[in-house]
Amino acid sequence: MMHDTKPHLAHTDFPSIRRRSMKTLQMNLGYLCNLACTHCHVAAGPKRTELMDRATINVAIEFLEQQSVQTLDVTGGSPEMNAHFCDLVRTARAMGVHVIDRCNPTILNEPGYEWVAKFLADNRVEVVASLPCYTEQNVDQQRGKHVFERSIEALQQLNQHGYGQIDSGLELNLVYNPSDATLPPPQAQLETDYREHLFDEFGIAFNRLFTIANMPIKRFGRMLMSKNQFGDYMTLLKKSYRRENLPNVMCRDVVSVDWRGHVYDCDFNQMLDIPLGATGRPHTHLRDLLHANLADAPISVADHCYGCTAGQGSSCGGALSGAA
Repeated sequence: MMHDTKPHLAHTDFPSIRRRSMKTLQMNLGYLCNLACTHCHVAAGPKRTELMDRATINVAIEFLEQQSVQTLDVTGGSPEMNAHFCDLVRTARAMGVHVIDRCNPTILNEPGYEWVAKFLADNRVEVVASLPCYTEQNVDQQRGKHVFERSIEALQQLNQHGYGQIDSGLELNLVYNPSDATLPPPQAQLETDYREHLFDEFGIAFNRLFTIANMPIKRFGRMLMSKNQFGDYMTLLKKSYRRENLPNVMCRDVVSVDWRGHVYDCDFNQMLDIPLGATGRPHTHLRDLLHANLADAPISVADHCYGCTAGQGSSCGGALSGAA
């Protein structure tokens, strides 16, 4: 079985893969969040206390410069709830680094965080906002009461600041993930449905929709176990494996950093505490990679990697099929 442990690492039949270059630094700024969603592979929530400190932020800033990183991808929890979020974003943007904020949109109308929308727009940060469905019932069932209403208000606020508008340069992308043990539907068709419904009903515009498969780890993994669906879901992922997705999996170009500064091949390996394949050592710190060349280094793989390669594929940038 595999949910919060890693004994499956040595026994997986997932194909071995290696890195290309290091284009993106993905930083988990902490597990604190104003929501506690059923699908969350981080198990974030309002009672979590793990937050990245200033010293680790400083190492990350040095890493961005030393490795000439193209993109800083910040996530959580709700990354905006880290006290150093603004300084990190401003510094990265001043260095010419593209910044992505993986945003739970309800943070925009959470008391004390009314500044978020304007700050993101002023710093021209790409927003990737979670909206797991375009209907109120499904969203509230997955994320909590009134979350859909609050999310719609937040997306309208982002539109008012220019996000999702033609020629604004302010990119607003939405994220869909299933509410159950199924694979996402075809991304292109679902994006059309989202675009028509959200504009017709709420006047909301956005750039792209990303469909992401749920990973059988942490909170979602425990839910599968409680419903005796874990084995069936893993079987679905393995049977849906498509080799043509392998060249585009996100771990080939990403280094993932947890709130303590430890590095991993991806966000999912981070949650399972699977060491970075390039070192094979547990709890390698980002400072140890300041001058490292990770090109062609091995990537740690395990059974959950089938979640990224099943069907149309899944990554932080959505479906992989047809990706460059």
